Amino acid sequence: MSNPDFVVARARDCLLGGGVVLLPTDTVYGLAAHPLHDEAAARLFAMKRRPRTRNLPIMVSSVRELEGLAVEINEYARRLMDSFFPGPLTLALGLREAEAPSWLAGRVEVGVRVPADEGLVALLESTGPLLVTSANAHEQATPESVGSILAALDGEPDLIIDGGVRPVTPSTLVNCNLPFPVIERSGVLSKEEIERVLR
Repeated sequence: MSNPDFVVARARDCLLGGGVVLLPTDTVYGLAAHPLHDEAAARLFAMKRRPRTRNLPIMVSSVRELEGLAVEINEYARRLMDSFFPGPLTLALGLREAEAPSWLAGRVEVGVRVPADEGLVALLESTGPLLVTSANAHEQATPESVGSILAALDGEPDLIIDGGVRPVTPSTLVNCNLPFPVIERSGVLSKEEIERVLR
């Protein structure tokens, strides 16, 4: 994501106003919505044709911000965070539901990521945590360009930030809400890189 102040400001205003934003991340293009706007999240699900039973992952600006989400960070999760945050890693973590913000009600775990993109981090610092998911139709690969993405979605985002052609490989997803972590989605980080840290 490019980082002129006006781009970040436009995205911030759109998200805080209840809009959906298509934006480049440090991996694939993403669709973002603010968690306090239920209608925006519902539109995001509809655009992707994503089942509502598949909860949306969250991006935050730093590991420190995870404290406010009441996530469970065990030894394995801490090792992975120390090695790969910020970066192309999503961690599924357990959630202390009684302490979590109201917009996480009903969840027992949550996928979290700290991106390695200055513009996106600046946006997250100005909005707080965001619901961000890959900009693709459900169970399809994420296209590498904005035009292809829009052709695959049902409906258009309120704001489109065109970052040119982007990679099509997503972040690696590791479930740490288990006795031992399991890679649930292959991505930028290889199995060998993850296992090296977990040994």
